[in-house]
Amino acid sequence: MTSRKILVTSALPYANGAIHLGHLVEYIQTDIWTRFQKMRDNECHYVCADDTHGTPIMLRAEKEGITPEALIARVHDEHTRDFAGFHVQFDNYYSTHSPETRFYSEDIFKKLKAAGLIEVRAIQQHYDPVKQMFLPDRFIKGECPKCGAKDQYGDSCEVCGAAYAPTELKNPYSAVSGAVPELRASDHYFFKLSDPRCQTFLRRWTQEGGHVPPEAANKLQEWLGAPGENKLTDWDISRDAPYFGFEIPDAPGKYFYVWLDAPIGYMGSFRKLCARTGLNFDDFWGKDSQAELYHFVGKDILYFHALFWPAELEHAGYRTPTKVLPHGFLTVDGAKMSKSRGTFITAESYLAVGLNPEWLRYYFAAKLNGSMEDIDLNLSDFVQRVNADLVGKFINIASRAAGFIAKKFDGKLMHAHIAETFRADLAGLMEAAEDIAGHYEERDYGRAVRRIMALADQVNQYVDKHQPWVLAKSADNDAQLHHVCSMLINAFRLLTLYLKPILPHLAKRAEEFLNVAPLKWSDAGHLLPPAHPINAYEHLMQRVDPKQIDALLAANRESLAPAPEQQSQQRHAQHQQQSEDKAQEAVPPVSIDDFGKIDLRIARIANAEQVEGADKLLKLSLDLGPLGTRQVFAGIKSAYDPATLVGRLTVMVANLAPRKMKFGMSEGMVLAASDAGGQTPGLFLLSPDDGAMPGMRVK
Repeated sequence: MTSRKILVTSALPYANGAIHLGHLVEYIQTDIWTRFQKMRDNECHYVCADDTHGTPIMLRAEKEGITPEALIARVHDEHTRDFAGFHVQFDNYYSTHSPETRFYSEDIFKKLKAAGLIEVRAIQQHYDPVKQMFLPDRFIKGECPKCGAKDQYGDSCEVCGAAYAPTELKNPYSAVSGAVPELRASDHYFFKLSDPRCQTFLRRWTQEGGHVPPEAANKLQEWLGAPGENKLTDWDISRDAPYFGFEIPDAPGKYFYVWLDAPIGYMGSFRKLCARTGLNFDDFWGKDSQAELYHFVGKDILYFHALFWPAELEHAGYRTPTKVLPHGFLTVDGAKMSKSRGTFITAESYLAVGLNPEWLRYYFAAKLNGSMEDIDLNLSDFVQRVNADLVGKFINIASRAAGFIAKKFDGKLMHAHIAETFRADLAGLMEAAEDIAGHYEERDYGRAVRRIMALADQVNQYVDKHQPWVLAKSADNDAQLHHVCSMLINAFRLLTLYLKPILPHLAKRAEEFLNVAPLKWSDAGHLLPPAHPINAYEHLMQRVDPKQIDALLAANRESLAPAPEQQSQQRHAQHQQQSEDKAQEAVPPVSIDDFGKIDLRIARIANAEQVEGADKLLKLSLDLGPLGTRQVFAGIKSAYDPATLVGRLTVMVANLAPRKMKFGMSEGMVLAASDAGGQTPGLFLLSPDDGAMPGMRVK
């Protein structure tokens, strides 16, 4: 197989805060993928950097009485420490405050300007008369112009989700000084994303070549608008002094805003790697590059990475990404991360209480499926899954066999070849390599983990069948014991190979125990040689102690004492719960026969789209596996963006009589949860556990 040339990036963490477990979803996902590519002998480079510019950095440094340069240097050390602690292995981790990033920022700006895609126009902005500075959107607060909620930021409302311009806020005030801001005019630089050249290019780029996953492509089409409709808006790429960043050439007092330096940090970081290793920059970023370029990003920055960024690169004469790969967010125990509950967990605190970083890597991998679905860190499930899978199934195989090899057979495997027996008695273990590789390639780590653990179950059944501890009681069984234990050591080696992208540190220790060179994917095609010596076994992984989880939550819990407004909310919640309890008491019981009449099935949402003229409905196409597909109109428009639903598993009533609606025939019902009285905002689609397949019956 010809080696591929691959460059991989993750989104740049902002140099104004600590790395937390929500961040780590992306970096662990990316690291697993790049490690897998390197195991396949592909030339793969993983670069990233701190995003270091902006008003928040400037103000925080001012508050701490240090320079912005000192602040970002300190945070860079902290981020580097945290990533290393979770075995995230960058080929270069850099900073956007670098000469390399400045060079490419200026170069791209000049080329876009020469192409007529940069325009200067006067805009009205909020100005803080006390701090004597223009205020970024996030430093203006006020009342939402849509719902009236107080203390909302200048770009979007966290209560109703509305997006708006900061000039639309009611009763605005400066989050820096508290002063009432003034509206002042200022000349700003804009990238003309609305230019027909950009739109024509992006319509082609987002629909051809698989540059984004299908669910993301659907969302991008909403943003682009229908053919002939241009919904793209020009992007403000400048800020006024005082500002920490790069000054725009020939524009004193004007600085590049995030869109013209942060992502260009990908290029700056790679340029630094080229200087250190002798790589050719143009081989990866040049217009005619044949290398692959992948951006792993959160779904919240999909618009920028799949519209603004490719248009910027295309019209500045650089290559565009091979793929932009968005992922979902992290919830903890089914809710947003919360400082009051202790679930806003920093990377540093996780390691400080003694939790193994590879436990989290494994748990995240088991949940990730290559889509934009959010994943949940259920802490009790985390303990159970790690202990059952990694210790109970995987590590158990080596510990059951290693001692007998050492004590009875001088630390050496059987002197005869066992490949034929291995393929017969542990059928599929070697042959699974390419299927598992395919899952890794598609970032469907959850499916890879399920396949690997199914193989581990198969090996443990072999252990239970042959019971080496029983064979060891009689010297007459030594030949059979030697054979069984040699089979198990070879099986453990293969499972280690399959898990290595996820568990690199454990794999390294296992390689030392097995006395083998670092495992590559091609090693799945053969077993260890006859009479291969192994080293003394030391236990490779401890179980999770639930007390460690308690300590983690305590370390991250900001306060257990509720504020007065929280107490009021708690009283309201208690009243609401009492009302719900009464409502539930009023529901008459049903017999098991009545329940059995409802045919509940697992369904995969194959497509989801808006229904023109409907305020509440989304049109869903549901895949029921062997039962075919169904069309369902669901009243969930207020809670879900159609693009985020595609590919998701849910539960539907499959034997509901079809209902003819003005928009078409609805052939069933999807199940969602809400409160009994309908007063608590939100609808929540039911989702089955990993492993459920379309068409399965729920009973």
